Amino acid sequence: MNREDFLFLNQDIIYFDSASTSLKPKILSEAISEYYNCYSTNIYRGEYDMSLHVNDLYEKTRIIVSEFINANKDEIIFTSGATDAINKIVLGYFEEYLTDGDEVLLTVSEHSSNILPWFELSKRKNIVINYIPLDENHKVTLDNVKSSITKKTKVISIAHITNVIGDIRPIKEITEIARENNILVVCDGAQSVPHISTDVKNLDVEFLVFSSHKMCGPTGLGILYGKKELLDKMKPIIVGGGMNSTMEKNGDITHSEIPRRFEAGTPNISAIVSFSKIIEYLNNVGMNNITKYVLELTEYAHNKFEKIDGITIYNKHSEAGIITFNAHNIFAQDLAIYLNKHNICVRAGNHCAKLLKEEIGVKNTVRMSLYFYNTKEEIDQLCELLKNKNIIDEII
Repeated sequence: MNREDFLFLNQDIIYFDSASTSLKPKILSEAISEYYNCYSTNIYRGEYDMSLHVNDLYEKTRIIVSEFINANKDEIIFTSGATDAINKIVLGYFEEYLTDGDEVLLTVSEHSSNILPWFELSKRKNIVINYIPLDENHKVTLDNVKSSITKKTKVISIAHITNVIGDIRPIKEITEIARENNILVVCDGAQSVPHISTDVKNLDVEFLVFSSHKMCGPTGLGILYGKKELLDKMKPIIVGGGMNSTMEKNGDITHSEIPRRFEAGTPNISAIVSFSKIIEYLNNVGMNNITKYVLELTEYAHNKFEKIDGITIYNKHSEAGIITFNAHNIFAQDLAIYLNKHNICVRAGNHCAKLLKEEIGVKNTVRMSLYFYNTKEEIDQLCELLKNKNIIDEII
């Protein structure tokens, strides 16, 4: 789908690493160049026409993002990425909200960005971190969510789609269970927002984060969604220009209104104003079309892999374009090097999911991740290379 929009693909390279970062359509560089060549002013710093125009572009993106996930405009905060957004949530809201002995529920298949901030908070406060068990297919079940909740559980922080197993979690149903138990839900949407339609009002999560660069957008830009009543109580963990309306010599300050109180300093303006073009682009492609096509590719790849001797697949029930595997007892990084020699890009290692090794029984794997610009023909080429019984000889 839409392969002609991605100049990267003119290099005769097969790109299977979109879960790490997606390719970018040419409209992105055009939009970024337009900002630097035609505007290049700061936001909320000038009273001249060009500066005011950039203010409008900046806020237009906020509106477009809010509509994309069905949020209110003032519930959208621009960050440097999903990692930054989760840190702001954990250290800006939950450090004040949680008390001694309160429990946070995670899973071992979470990305490091949804684990390490909670570890950091546990060093500052006497909170307990526990994990919802996964089933035999490494998925989250509602029964396991229910059985993991205790009277001390105050937060469930969980990915909508995981970056190694590729399972889609039943977030709406998890949130319904959370409501019954006075639990708040933080949702990591880094892998889900690029692949499936997302409606935060329907999901009813307290917080959602995602990254622009995994959905054809620029690097260095993340989105933090939070319910307004919670953002009102969240403290800024980064302070500086633009996030305060007054300050006095004695240290008294008045914060700016939400969301600007959480956007101190000069932001990544070119990324933000160009991201609106990307969301419009994805809307034109159609999120439902993306979901359907990527799932079709995923099923096709699974069927091809299962016919190859020596392939071990660790997520046979992937639902979102991610296939995690090893081949012929070859070290994952060596297999990635072999594929690179044939102009195929995959990721090898633990994929920032370092707690998952005990669950799947192996530390390092190869990850193939698909997006709407991939094809069945590319999958065929990969599978032909994986049939080679002399891979080690080629690597050497």
